[in-house]
Amino acid sequence: MMPEYLQQLFSRQTYRANNFFLIAGPCVVESEDLVMEVAGNLAALGKKYGIPCVFKASYRKANRTSAHSFSGIGDEKALALIQKAGQTFGLPTTSDIHSAAEAALAAPFIDILQIPAFLCRQTDLLQAAAATGKIVNVKKGQFLSGPSMKFAVEKIQQSGNSRVMLTERGNTFGYQDLVVDYRNIPWMQEHSVPVIMDCTHSLQQPNQQSGVTGGNPQLIGTIAKAAIAVGADGLFIETHPNPSVAKSDGANMLALERLPELLEQLVKIREAIN
Repeated sequence: MMPEYLQQLFSRQTYRANNFFLIAGPCVVESEDLVMEVAGNLAALGKKYGIPCVFKASYRKANRTSAHSFSGIGDEKALALIQKAGQTFGLPTTSDIHSAAEAALAAPFIDILQIPAFLCRQTDLLQAAAATGKIVNVKKGQFLSGPSMKFAVEKIQQSGNSRVMLTERGNTFGYQDLVVDYRNIPWMQEHSVPVIMDCTHSLQQPNQQSGVTGGNPQLIGTIAKAAIAVGADGLFIETHPNPSVAKSDGANMLALERLPELLEQLVKIREAIN
């Protein structure tokens, strides 16, 4: 059963009962054209397949392997474009924040504040996000188990905000790979919050000597199908019209043209397990 705060978030969308929800969009705001193209496609696909959707794009990339990597077009300019996309296509929106001060900056523009995995233990960040009253989606650190994420949930709830979600995105496996332990999905659901599977970042191959994170995008469908099969409440998929020229995480994103076929398969899997 979708919690009331998510029902309210998706109140403007028509979706199939008991369907999963989808958070999707490009890794980072590159331009207005990109944001509007992806958001428009997402809204159309959500309507077609009865999937409640959230548009996602980072307004700034604070965690990059190299100092020379693209980080953004400017915070307020990017946030305004995310807000415009949401308003134009009737989609809730989300972006990640990196410090307590950014919570107040981003909250007026978006509906869900996303906490990056590496920052999921930062108490002041979680408390600042909670104080905005927005939904807070915390990505599980690559160094943590699902059960240990109860402390992140408690920090937000004890700050007076019960609108919490958790996202699984794999665990560090050696120096340059991640592995997904699907037990974390039901384990985190035991914290009585919706649990999302990040199907793209869980396929990262970080710490490459080239200074650019690698990935295995050919396995996005595998990760997504397994997550739906074990009962994930939502999916997180970064997508781009042309990942090969994306300015961030191109090695992990799903080509936008491949999203419809994947969603059709995932809806069938969801229907089969309900």
